[in-house]
Amino acid sequence: MGNRSRRGPRRGTRPTPTATPPPGPRGGGRSPEAPSRPPRGAALRRLHERARRAWDRPLTAYYLILGAGLLITVLGLVMVYSASMIKALELDKPSTYFFRKQFLAAVIGAGLLLLASKMPVKLHRAFAYPLLLATVFLMVLVQVPGIGMAVNGNQNWIYLGGPFQLQPSEFGKLALILWGADLMARKQDKRLLGQWKHLLVPLVPVAFMLLGLIMLGGDMGTAIILTAILFGLLWLAGAPTRLFAGVLAFAAAIAFLLIRTSPNRMSRLACMGVSEPDENGGCWQAVHGIYALASGGWFGSGLGASVEKWGQLPEPHTDFIFAITGEELGLAGTLSVLALFAALGYAGIRVAGRTEDPFVRYAAGGVTTWITAQAVINIGAVLGLLPIAGVPLPLFSYGGSALLPTMFAVGLMIAFARQDPAAKAALATRRPGVRWKTMRRRVMKRPSGER
Repeated sequence: MGNRSRRGPRRGTRPTPTATPPPGPRGGGRSPEAPSRPPRGAALRRLHERARRAWDRPLTAYYLILGAGLLITVLGLVMVYSASMIKALELDKPSTYFFRKQFLAAVIGAGLLLLASKMPVKLHRAFAYPLLLATVFLMVLVQVPGIGMAVNGNQNWIYLGGPFQLQPSEFGKLALILWGADLMARKQDKRLLGQWKHLLVPLVPVAFMLLGLIMLGGDMGTAIILTAILFGLLWLAGAPTRLFAGVLAFAAAIAFLLIRTSPNRMSRLACMGVSEPDENGGCWQAVHGIYALASGGWFGSGLGASVEKWGQLPEPHTDFIFAITGEELGLAGTLSVLALFAALGYAGIRVAGRTEDPFVRYAAGGVTTWITAQAVINIGAVLGLLPIAGVPLPLFSYGGSALLPTMFAVGLMIAFARQDPAAKAALATRRPGVRWKTMRRRVMKRPSGER
């Protein structure tokens, strides 16, 4: 009897209840012992951390420049074909007339992009001086009667025969960037940029000479882009605020004088923010650009279904191709174009900020300033926020003279992005030979019994 307590309970009796956890909340809620849900902001923090690690990878700038540049060019070809069909038919040309010329320029530009991406930095620096001299020579030829020709009132073109023309001022942007970057890099190596005379001479006089040759033809839009490039190079060189204020005041005074003395430029300035043309048909282009954007809605009327390109909007495939993009592809299409330009600009700033080579920093900063400023001026004019300057949308608008140097500049940026030591190492591991050797080493290290 004394050992009965050690045995189990009698048959038919209920066992003594043990302590059980209290039931969870109604509706199938979790018990207090179950792991609690992570905070709501944890998922966002993890997503932000992943995005930050992705942005910090060595090849991020390389892929952004290559991908954004090619996507803008391909989308531009599609929109040039869509926007120029009616214009070509009005000129008794095939509907693919402008597209074929742009496609040919894109093929040549792709070759220039590949060439620039493979060229070493030393060769780019050596190429700067011949390019500057050739550009100045061609810009002088533009003003020679019988050689230069006027388009839309601007004497900035050279006739090459057949349907082909050349605008040397577009190559002047690239020439100023390469030559100015090499000049500032050599002066920085000698520690001369702390003196104003070395900071300004000969960079500013050469830039003003190019500006003078451009303004002789009346192309103020290209002159504004060239001025932005000059300011970008001075900013990267560490020019003091007083110097910037002086140069900016001088440029603003010249710009005011040029605008004030030209009725055409005054009329363009008066069209900012206008929503209806006047009784004489003034501001027609600016207003119909707004009409095209407004009629696009969220997703547009469909590719090729633009109404404004049927004779209502002048220059639908060049200066105002962004308006046709908004009409046919809607807000989604225009935001995609803006996102691609933003990615290209971010990658250029990243390349310029992470390099140890002063030439790469100045050249990458100059190209980024060029493409970004020109895109802002073109899109701002279409939106009615800026005067119509007559500059194309980089890599997007019709025009081989603008496309070729811009694609070379994108290849230049790709070459600079590949020069980063971390990017070089990452690209080396992606080569087929390196991959094969790595896989072979892994197979050789396996135990003999492993398949």
